[in-house]
Amino acid sequence: MKGPSDFYQLDLELSEEERLLRDTVRRFVEREALPSVPEHFERGTFPRDLVPALGRLGLLGMKYPGYGCAGASNVAYGLACRELERGDSGLRSFVSVQTSLVIHPIFTWGSEEQKRAWIPRLAAGEAIGCYGLTEADHGSDPGGMETRAVRDGGDYVLNGSKMWITNGSIADVAVVWARLDDEIAGFLVERDRPGFTAPEMKHKLSLRASVTSELVFDDVRIPAANRLPGARGLGAPLGCLNEARFGIAWGAMGAAAACYEAALAYLGERRQFDRPLASFQLVQEKLVHMLAEIVKGELLALRLGRMKDAGLAHFPHVSLAKYNNVRAALEIAREARSLLGANGITLDYPPMRHAANLESVLTYEGTHEIHTLIVGRSITGLDAFRG
Repeated sequence: MKGPSDFYQLDLELSEEERLLRDTVRRFVEREALPSVPEHFERGTFPRDLVPALGRLGLLGMKYPGYGCAGASNVAYGLACRELERGDSGLRSFVSVQTSLVIHPIFTWGSEEQKRAWIPRLAAGEAIGCYGLTEADHGSDPGGMETRAVRDGGDYVLNGSKMWITNGSIADVAVVWARLDDEIAGFLVERDRPGFTAPEMKHKLSLRASVTSELVFDDVRIPAANRLPGARGLGAPLGCLNEARFGIAWGAMGAAAACYEAALAYLGERRQFDRPLASFQLVQEKLVHMLAEIVKGELLALRLGRMKDAGLAHFPHVSLAKYNNVRAALEIAREARSLLGANGITLDYPPMRHAANLESVLTYEGTHEIHTLIVGRSITGLDAFRG
């Protein structure tokens, strides 16, 4: 919203406070993040120096009241995610994990002691968290997890591993889900616990400006006080994922807008056959299609945000937004890359970087196919997940 991609003046649907937040985050991304993001992407490193500023801006845990969090609306959080991913998916992923996958479960299911110990530090960027749910053999079926916790006196002993964990190698605390007897339970595992290691996963071709790790638990002993007392069953970790998917639906539109606007500017300046490339019919058709998908995706995200603030949004609503917006953003990024020709494969322009990132976004927090089935089950009343 606001700029060449705001064709339907969605900016007018926002409150003054929401516009101020959006503009503040956009300036931060443009001035503080974008100058270094391409280099971090090329090196495969995360711009960790930006974390304190994210905390000062109130972007970490911003949806929650108290404990040093801003208590902002869901729409405000969505707008922040849009602007962060306009910069890079890795930047939005960091904020999404810290907010929706770490602070959210502690705030929702943690004890008062756990909340006071961790949320203020996480919200300020003084501590970093990660979320341990996905396993190597149980990506789309977390109910099959093999990581286990066993009660031993006043402690729990944790064994198992998790894969594809954002922030894992730099996290001070991990929210870990494990099988405890016949139910799924959540635990807070500090990084210095003996037997807990988090090797970073290298050689990625996507989300390169982000830390991705494996979490390994080898007889990790944690006190009973580290269990999230209110988290019972698989619904708890899936609820966290739903919070993260909401931010993704907004963030994807930020990446799409960055690609569209880069292509639009380039095509207006680049000349071929003595004419600007933007003057050709086939080029205009592509630009119009890209813009239409952005307008539709942003309308969807905004409506979802208003529904969420009103308590009307449910799992399938979020799944439809993630399904639609990430797919559309990936198509736009690929199209923009093509329109930039050979220049489009360089880091001088954002489409190729965004396209590579969005390949991961299409997969994580529920694959495109999984969200198809979630919405399909909602509209038909029939479950296609299991025979």
